[in-house]
Amino acid sequence: MLKSMTGFGRAEKNVGDKTFLIDIKSLNGKQFELQLKLPAFLKPSEFDIRRLLSEKLGRGSVDCMISLKDTGNAKPVTINTDLARAYYKPLAELSAALNLDPSHILSTLVKLPEVITPSSDTLSETEWAEFEEVLQLAINNLNNHRLDEGRSMEQDLLLRIDNILKQQEEVTKLEPLRQQKIREGIVRLLEENVGKENYDGNRLEQELIYYIEKIDISEEQVRLKNHCDYFKNLLADKEESKGKKLSFILQEIGREINTTGSKAYDSTIQKCVVMMKDELEKAKEQVLNVL
Repeated sequence: MLKSMTGFGRAEKNVGDKTFLIDIKSLNGKQFELQLKLPAFLKPSEFDIRRLLSEKLGRGSVDCMISLKDTGNAKPVTINTDLARAYYKPLAELSAALNLDPSHILSTLVKLPEVITPSSDTLSETEWAEFEEVLQLAINNLNNHRLDEGRSMEQDLLLRIDNILKQQEEVTKLEPLRQQKIREGIVRLLEENVGKENYDGNRLEQELIYYIEKIDISEEQVRLKNHCDYFKNLLADKEESKGKKLSFILQEIGREINTTGSKAYDSTIQKCVVMMKDELEKAKEQVLNVL
């Protein structure tokens, strides 16, 4: 099971005489990062809201907007006169300095933050419990969206790893031929430049064995296949948060592919390496979005 970090969830519900609308959007991110917008009367509960979102969503860059829809039930408001006076003095001085009409200052004042606020409008314990249900519903909708995205990503990642394994199998088939071509190439060069009678055949065999052992890629191919198998097993695991593990395994896969390419000295194998690298980069791009 794979879960994406990308998703969207929405929930709307009446809580007492209020109607809450909650929108949550999530994008990929290394850690949990939250941008939270909520009505002023929910500020005392902000920590609890953040905690709930963090626990249920894990990693990702999350944007949550909690708004109160107009139900037609007007509530009394409080005017913060001390704050208004504090705003008024510099505004009046600025108006005079710029020779502006001071009659518009009041309309500006009432739009400034916290000048007009709902009067002691808070949630009761029962209302808070109902609000939590709305928030949880939005989170569930987001997580369902993440799971849908994750299923598509899982199929794509399996395709990329299977393509790497196909190229790895091709490299394994080409490996004996590569060693034979290297041996024949060195012998041919010696015969052309030194002469067949002028070098020690036994010494040549010893040097060839040493050289071929140095550029042997059989161990890399075994490790590459093991890493790919482990990647596929982890994809099938029920653990939700495994994006970092998958990313680490892809790094190990890339290391074996690079070593194969550096030791290949064969154009056909190099083509396989290039194709494996192309699939690996596509897999890395997908894993960046895995929870």
